Amino acid sequence: MDRHVASGGVYLRYPAASDFEEWAELREESRSFLVPWEPVWPLDDLTRSAFRRRLRRYTKEIRDEIAHPFFIFRESDDALLGSCILSNIRRGVAQAGTLGYWVGKRYSRQGVMTEAAGAIITFAFEELALHRLEAACLPSNEARRRQLKRV
Repeated sequence: MDRHVASGGVYLRYPAASDFEEWAELREESRSFLVPWEPVWPLDDLTRSAFRRRLRRYTKEIRDEIAHPFFIFRESDDALLGSCILSNIRRGVAQAGTLGYWVGKRYSRQGVMTEAAGAIITFAFEELALHRLEAACLPSNEARRRQLKRV
């Protein structure tokens, strides 16, 4: 399981067990930044065992073709920047999916999500042949609304 999708200076890759430490560090240091959009964090969310459960769930979702979770990396140094997921993939008449993402606080407002969203949108329409993408956005999150309009 090592799908890669690239755009600009970032690439998307399915999460791997070897990503745990960098992922947990980035999530922990970004917690207060992310809580307004992710208010509920399980008590064990940043543990290795919870990460393994997450990877098992991702593997099943990919196999069942209902989601494609990606970690976002910077091409120049392979630094983990955040994550995006194409989930709730529906086939049949709808041919649709939902886009969700987060970026580490230290990488916010640097164009990371614009590049990553562009890459996953291309993946969704060209490789998965979806017809529609949805993205949830809190009404108060003006930065995300502007970013979504751009892509």
